Amino acid sequence: CEPLSAAEAITGAGARILQFRHKAFFGRETYELAERVASICARRGVLFVINDRADFAKLLGAAVHVGQHDLPPADARALLGAAAVIGFSTHNEVQLRAAAQEPADYVAFGPVYATASKSDPDPVTGAAELARLRPLSLRPVVAIGGITRENARPVLAAGADSVAVIRDLYPPDGCEASIARRAEDWLRLVNEN
Repeated sequence: CEPLSAAEAITGAGARILQFRHKAFFGRETYELAERVASICARRGVLFVINDRADFAKLLGAAVHVGQHDLPPADARALLGAAAVIGFSTHNEVQLRAAAQEPADYVAFGPVYATASKSDPDPVTGAAELARLRPLSLRPVVAIGGITRENARPVLAAGADSVAVIRDLYPPDGCEASIARRAEDWLRLVNEN
């Protein structure tokens, strides 16, 4: 399924946040694609998040999610302003504690499980570590890394306010209707907890 159809399916199913995750060169074609996804999100009242790139988030009026090796949240805040939504990835206790001093609106924590979406992932934390460290953050915590419909319940029970999902949103056939059904499955699961 191409990105615009996937965005239509996921937002149409009721997702409230959609992140545009692009790790390669962010050229003109990628920007134009992000602009079209941003338009879909705006039409549906969905928070649109750009991964890593505060500059493009500013141009698109989007939220930004930054990692440990990206522009620091304080610099992203200076660029985007007080009203912007900023997320910040953490992978261990030291980073989660340090995130408390950053002007981020939410923190991501993980990878909770093994993930195939990164070429050099941080060590797996597990749901028990998430539960142990969850009290350290006064902000919402988004669990990341290898989360599927089969293993999400322990993550939510461990205190995650939400989960980030990539691979488990895309069924093998990858058609828009299948993605929409998968997104609906996810929303039911999250709303049960």
